[in-house]
Amino acid sequence: MLRVGDVLAIAPGPAARLALDGDPAHRGGVQTLEQPEIIERTLLDTPWVTIVWNDPVNLMSYVSHVFRSYFGFTEQEADRRMLLVHNEGRAVVATGNREEMERHVEAMHDYGLWATLQKSEQ
Repeated sequence: MLRVGDVLAIAPGPAARLALDGDPAHRGGVQTLEQPEIIERTLLDTPWVTIVWNDPVNLMSYVSHVFRSYFGFTEQEADRRMLLVHNEGRAVVATGNREEMERHVEAMHDYGLWATLQKSEQ
């Protein structure tokens, strides 16, 4: 089983080879993987979230409109998240890699909303 901190060596080719150092069961052996990109994503990508915060400026209808137009949420989902922002002070509106979340935060700022990103708690 791969763990964070394992040293990985992935060779090019249709079926990549993965050397596992630090795993006593493999003792530096080689394992063939059919989809190395899945493991790479799992080990290297930490989930991040975009959070929209309540502010005293924007109308609730405008926040819901932004969520529908930018994120493609249904009216019900946009309203649900808008109410989280209004009632709880914040709502997670997107999850993904850091670069994607940075783009979403910038877009929310362009719409005039207060937004930040942070590592996901999950």
